[in-house]
Amino acid sequence: MATITYTTGDATQPVAEGNKIIVHVCNDIGGWGKGFVMALSKRWKEPEAHYRRWHNEGGEVPFELGQVQFVAVESELWVANLIGQRGIRRAGGQPPVRYDAIEAGLARVADFATNQDASVHMPRIGCGLAGGSWDEIEPLLLGTLVAAGVPVTVYDFG
Repeated sequence: MATITYTTGDATQPVAEGNKIIVHVCNDIGGWGKGFVMALSKRWKEPEAHYRRWHNEGGEVPFELGQVQFVAVESELWVANLIGQRGIRRAGGQPPVRYDAIEAGLARVADFATNQDASVHMPRIGCGLAGGSWDEIEPLLLGTLVAAGVPVTVYDFG
């Protein structure tokens, strides 16, 4: 049975055998420049380049909340650009995180991970700049990825 494993480390360097997917949350306005994306951009140029192209030119799936773009960065390793954040600032007292969009995106990640026989790795998505709560995010992981049999590792940087 799949579970969520919590560990200390760098989510850009997933510790597992076989195929792996690094999931992170992006905004729906094409902004890339703060938070976890900086660590991704330090290691690979492709995730940012593909995200910006997707925003500017479109892609296989619409550039909108709940969608995911999978970018191969190494053999057996993808980065999943999951659009789960409306804008980059609080609006009307509400943080940018959109839990329904994250849940929809995670369901897409679960399908991709199942097809690739991959494990999923991430920081505490939606809880940094997006302003979300892990108490809201963790059940989404359980209801999508873990329910689909996908092993998940959550990294706390340290």
